[in-house]
Amino acid sequence: MSELLAPYAAAGAGTAAEVEAEHGEEVALAPPWITVLHNCDCHTFEDVVKQLIKAIGCSEDRGWELAWEVHNTGKAVVKVGPETECVRVGNILAAIGLVVTVTQS
Repeated sequence: MSELLAPYAAAGAGTAAEVEAEHGEEVALAPPWITVLHNCDCHTFEDVVKQLIKAIGCSEDRGWELAWEVHNTGKAVVKVGPETECVRVGNILAAIGLVVTVTQS
């Protein structure tokens, strides 16, 4: 596991998805990873929105939607994808002290 994941909680591996390859053999694909932003009440909405824009390249409107979701539900999935991308997003969010977890879905 990458050293970049050290500050994050990592869950156990899920079941691998099976797909059929061109020649009829099955190939196991690792499940995608997720980056979850947690509510911490220690940052302004504006700070969270700015950091989301940097981390995931979303619009300001989408940043506000995610910030409100985190505020109202306690957390929000802000990235689904390969491990390296989810860790990159988590590192950017955590750079200002936001609480983030990166885990396999």
